[in-house]
Amino acid sequence: MPQIPEKIHELTVGQLAARSGAAVSALHFYESKGLISSRRTSGNQRRFSRDALRRVAFVRAAQRVGIPLATIHEALSELPEGRTPTRDDWARLSASWRSELDERIKQLNRLRDHLTDCIGCGCLSLDTCVLSNPDDAFGETRAGSRLLVERTAPHPARRTCAPAKCD
Repeated sequence: MPQIPEKIHELTVGQLAARSGAAVSALHFYESKGLISSRRTSGNQRRFSRDALRRVAFVRAAQRVGIPLATIHEALSELPEGRTPTRDDWARLSASWRSELDERIKQLNRLRDHLTDCIGCGCLSLDTCVLSNPDDAFGETRAGSRLLVERTAPHPARRTCAPAKCD
């Protein structure tokens, strides 16, 4: 990993990509979503402050555990601009995501535990399908886990027979 001298306070997008491990296109995307920011030189080149390294690490760590970018953006907007996020910042912000992650883990465990039964059925239209119809939410109104709108009578302009047999 290339080292950046301490006297350099701004990084090019290439330097930020090399140091953070994120692709240049990802950095451009993060910037477009307001997760990191840069200034433009007189030659219209991006320059990122050194705190962008920690912010990119923060974004990537949060993404790895499945936190949506909108939630990450909210978290980063609580931090003052131009300040490197600290360990305490990460602890405080990630603690607020704990219940959401616990719920996802619970859902994934349920999926894992019932996956064999569902695939064994082969049709995903059991009266109570734990994947397509968790907790039999549709059992009160119809059989199976079909989520499609009930079919209505065919449109009068549509043929319902083969062309050779129609009047």
